[in-house]
Amino acid sequence: MSAIDRLPPLREVIATHELSAKKSLGQNFLLDLNLTAKIARQAGDLTGCDVLEVGPGPGGLTRGLLAEGARRVLAVEKDPRCMAALAEISAEYPDRLEVINADALDLDVTAHLTPPIRVVANLPYNVGTELLVRWLTPAQWPPFWDSLTLMFQKEVAERIVAQPGSKTYGRLAILSQWRAEAKIVMTLPPEAFTPPPKIHSAVVHLTRRETPLFPADYKVLSRVVAAAFNQRRKMLRASLKGVAPNIEEVLKEAGLEPTLRAEQVSIEGFCALARAVAGKG
Repeated sequence: MSAIDRLPPLREVIATHELSAKKSLGQNFLLDLNLTAKIARQAGDLTGCDVLEVGPGPGGLTRGLLAEGARRVLAVEKDPRCMAALAEISAEYPDRLEVINADALDLDVTAHLTPPIRVVANLPYNVGTELLVRWLTPAQWPPFWDSLTLMFQKEVAERIVAQPGSKTYGRLAILSQWRAEAKIVMTLPPEAFTPPPKIHSAVVHLTRRETPLFPADYKVLSRVVAAAFNQRRKMLRASLKGVAPNIEEVLKEAGLEPTLRAEQVSIEGFCALARAVAGKG
């Protein structure tokens, strides 16, 4: 599959440009172009879409996205060492790849992209969750993206798709599933990467909901959920006592027993609670 284009294999690219992965940047490179093309395909038909990729590194996934027909790719890479390798890909795919040497946390990408937009990325481990939360919490909904196809540490992926009653169910699951449909579409072993991380990885595909699953004010919902899971072993009447006066009455108004614990409450339940708390404000 290294023949998806006329560019050299990734191991050769890394050797040529001396791109040893930096732990400080959360880098673990995928060298198998079979895998990078498979990840690209998890995002669906890309032919009519602009794609945002964060942390392309030597460009394995970038090449997969372009080979799979992405209309245009915006690759945001913090590591200046990768610019020469990415420039070679840009030359192979004229006018279809824009590379920006920047920190994705500091960049407004919307000025560089034309809808419909999909985000596909093997996210650096050290910023993956923060980027996901930002993409799920814009000032206006629906967001700039139609879907997110993102690689995380497997334990993070499991938190995103977790269901009530499980130990992994928490703030990330509620936020992700309230505003998007989320599913794990691939898992990858450590040996798929260079250098191999100590953990397995997984690709999560999130498709935005045009409107959230249940009505609630995001800021109130976020505050309620944070308080509940910050003390997840306590009953709601204890963990939420600082959220609203007469919290037991508010819980009952939302249809929730005060003796429940956070992990027992569905997204619908938390949204009802957020509405009840907002009504007391």
